[in-house]
Amino acid sequence: MDCAETSSNGDIQWCFSQVKGTLEDDVTEADIISCVEFNHDGDLLATGDKGGRVVIFQRDPISKNSIPRRGEYNVYSTFQSHEPEFDYLKSLEIEEKINKIRWLKRKNPAHFLLSTNDKTIKLWKVSERDKRVEGYNTKEENGSIRDPACITSLRVPSIKPMELMVEASPRRIFANAHTYHINSISVNSDQETYLSADDLRINLWHLEITDQSFNIVDIKPTNMEELTEVITAAEFHPAECNVLVYSSSKGTIRLCDMRSAALCDQHSKLFEEQEDPTNRSFFSEIISSISDVKLSHSGRYMISRDYLSVKVWDLQMETKPIECYPVHEYLRSKLCSLYENDCIFDKFECCWSGNDSAIMTGSYNNFFRVFDRTTKRDLTLEAARDIAKPKTLLKPRKVSTSGKRKKDEISVDCLDFNKKILHTAWHPSENVVAVAATNNLFLFQDKL
Repeated sequence: MDCAETSSNGDIQWCFSQVKGTLEDDVTEADIISCVEFNHDGDLLATGDKGGRVVIFQRDPISKNSIPRRGEYNVYSTFQSHEPEFDYLKSLEIEEKINKIRWLKRKNPAHFLLSTNDKTIKLWKVSERDKRVEGYNTKEENGSIRDPACITSLRVPSIKPMELMVEASPRRIFANAHTYHINSISVNSDQETYLSADDLRINLWHLEITDQSFNIVDIKPTNMEELTEVITAAEFHPAECNVLVYSSSKGTIRLCDMRSAALCDQHSKLFEEQEDPTNRSFFSEIISSISDVKLSHSGRYMISRDYLSVKVWDLQMETKPIECYPVHEYLRSKLCSLYENDCIFDKFECCWSGNDSAIMTGSYNNFFRVFDRTTKRDLTLEAARDIAKPKTLLKPRKVSTSGKRKKDEISVDCLDFNKKILHTAWHPSENVVAVAATNNLFLFQDKL
């Protein structure tokens, strides 16, 4: 990772880079961003929204190679990935909202990505065309077939340059395998298979086979009245193609090894922290539900996000996390009102920095949190348009819980719970982060 300029105490100084999206006055539900994902080299950044669209941004080549370098992205391709559907058997509408996007590693000039809504996963090919063939013998330039009687001489077709076109085409559609809503997809390190998880089952797919998947985890009880937990997130190990993890609404993470059994209902490891009885309350179960789990790039650790904290686990130690970072502990006293307005069920995601030394996750009031694992310091930053000038330094924000608040603090009672950062992504090799705030995509980078 590039050496960032750090403040006197060793923290990265973050500055504003770009914001994409319309002003908040004209927000429609369909424009709200529902996932953000960098590809493996960080040159492309994809977002999905509630309207079923995928927008791909490409790193600006000048910004990448400039000194100091800048993290600026331009729109590369926009396409409609999913449409609203109707399940006639269950009389249910299936939303077009994109739940997850996952990139495949690049093997040729084209890019491939998987996108999913609640029921259907699609594999998209995104490719460039800047040349066209002219001078066909059997058809006109507009594509219509020529009358063979008019063909008196043979022409040699020639390749002519044309304006660059980026085409997105669906290569595979993986449907009809999930009874419940898909919450996760994860591409295996073999780049040939991937998993998809819903509330009760995890399926394993081959990227070339659309009409068949293997059910590798099934936690559905015989009697649905005995249901005590659901699957909330699942991910493959970054290097070991036989290992996967999945988290549950009960605050546990299970590690499964596909070498030991084809059906991974029996886990190899169970990561669970015993609850402190003094903290026990009516909301304990709800806030301990894990909304996201991510394995580190090294494959040694994983992070889990529950409602109030982010925990770091060592895959060699199941009994308790090795690090725990409170995200917004000041909300513990507000759980009752957060339950009443349904915010307590918000699913915040988390992500690792490229070298696994830092963690990022979102909060309310368009705040997002960055935790440095080396210095154990943390930052609260805000994604707001009023700093929308490139290179503007982000001022750390503080939330005051007492009656007296300092000049630059915001009172916990003044937080806007409608503004929330659920989706974040960190560039795989640089300190460039993407943060989705409602319908806007903010890009921040370290101050070099």
